[in-house]
Amino acid sequence: MTTGSASTTYLLAGGGTAGHVNPLLAVADGLRERDPEASVLVLGTREGLEARLVPQRGYELLVVDKVPFPRRPNLAAMRFPLAWVRAVRQVRRHLREHHVDVVAGFGGYASAPAYVAARREGVPYVVHEANARPGLANMLGARRAAVVGAVFPGTPLRGAQTVGMPLRREIVDLDRAAMRAEAAAFFGLDPARPVLLVFGGSLGARRLNETFAEAWESVVGAGWQLLHAAGERDEIVDPRHPDYRIVPYLDRMDLALALADLVLSRAGAATVSELSALGLPAVYVPYAVGNGEQALNAAASVAAGAAQLVPDAEFTPARVREQIVPLLSDEDALAAMRSAAEARAAQARAGTHNVIAMLDRARQG
Repeated sequence: MTTGSASTTYLLAGGGTAGHVNPLLAVADGLRERDPEASVLVLGTREGLEARLVPQRGYELLVVDKVPFPRRPNLAAMRFPLAWVRAVRQVRRHLREHHVDVVAGFGGYASAPAYVAARREGVPYVVHEANARPGLANMLGARRAAVVGAVFPGTPLRGAQTVGMPLRREIVDLDRAAMRAEAAAFFGLDPARPVLLVFGGSLGARRLNETFAEAWESVVGAGWQLLHAAGERDEIVDPRHPDYRIVPYLDRMDLALALADLVLSRAGAATVSELSALGLPAVYVPYAVGNGEQALNAAASVAAGAAQLVPDAEFTPARVREQIVPLLSDEDALAAMRSAAEARAAQARAGTHNVIAMLDRARQG
């Protein structure tokens, strides 16, 4: 198989949110690690998270205008055609000036014009979709892509193959057992006793916070410790119990995951992929707002027996006492979930390698 060389220039397009930027950066790091002489460029917008994270990681950010697809007939829709043409021209100019050999799109505002520009310039491109329900940009791009990859099986994209999620190196290489003592000391918990890790998004998850504000004593009463990332909102009062640690956010997620014996969280694509890669059993409470993609993200893990799912509207203190607490006390059930999760781990860790292989295949033609 053809691999990267000093003459290879890659353009990775995507951004807006961490869900698009992090897998993009994982692939960029993988390409740079494989061939330090290859040129790895990133295409993004000025407004997205990539504007900060990409330069921090040491990659050059090429900018394209943010042009949202119109959802209704209004002034923005009238301006869209001209703005779209301008964005595609911007990307075509980047492709020519940097002699780009192959493009990878990860969704988000930068990807759609990248796909069109690459096709018009005769540059092969690949599409990577993180969610089980694909976004519009990737749905359009998949029609002419050289290779299409998806994180989850059954993703409705033309020609999609399941390749997994490119993950951060600190997650892929995490030795949970070796780091458990350090993690316990960091959070002030006992490494010899089991830990339930609870987290939502960066701002927390109101449903999870409100539920554990009432139900935490049941978890502690079952002999477990509770590590809860509640976000920065004042939705929960810290009872200052030695077995219940509340933090605003997890700036050392690697340590939190090293310490966890069971995770209860939302079901974003990155979260599901990281927990799968680490062989961690989980209880998912999918975010109810949106198009239902979080429940779909969790579906394969649930079907494999590695996770359970509780609908957001049903996640109450009573449900914790009726379902979660009995699970904490059932070592056989937990062992079965761990075994199912560990069986999926190797495949989940292969995402970066698989996407790089997609790029190689696209360059081969």
